[in-house]
Amino acid sequence: MVILFVEAKKAQPKGKTGKADWAISHIQKLYRIESEIKNLESAEKQRVRHEQARPLLDQFKAWLDKSANQVPPKTALGKAIVYTLGQWKKLERYLEDGHLNIDNNRVERAVKPFVIGRKNWMFSNTGNGARASAMLYSIIETAKANGLIPFDYLRNALQAIAENPKDVDALLPWNIDLPKSATD
Repeated sequence: MVILFVEAKKAQPKGKTGKADWAISHIQKLYRIESEIKNLESAEKQRVRHEQARPLLDQFKAWLDKSANQVPPKTALGKAIVYTLGQWKKLERYLEDGHLNIDNNRVERAVKPFVIGRKNWMFSNTGNGARASAMLYSIIETAKANGLIPFDYLRNALQAIAENPKDVDALLPWNIDLPKSATD
């Protein structure tokens, strides 16, 4: 969403401020709140969001509704407004649960290796080779998500499979108990 407003800002005449600037500024205020509450418990985050972010979101929504009637939808700004309005229910969702983030940047970063890997999989000689590469990426990223060092995790998991090939569930990244040195 922010990227679309940044693109709309680039489309504005040089040296001029406009609606895209207002939207970016408003979004920055929401992120500022998130920055200030990042270390709070989820219930406290939710309370602060309702007190501080809810009024900002209401103001932003009113601005979007008004601007949608004033800005042609085919312009860069119009596309940003239409997209944001289409995602509004999803955007508001983070106010309801302090465990949720304002955006999905963490997920975007997590899938980035797959996007990069997709280019590499084009050169797999077989479908099985591509599937094996995809599985390996998945295992590595799951290990990272569980706080493990992928190399250490894979080494220990492969050694354990060689010793006892029937106990694979115990080797899943969220079940494995690595030595302390492997996770430091």
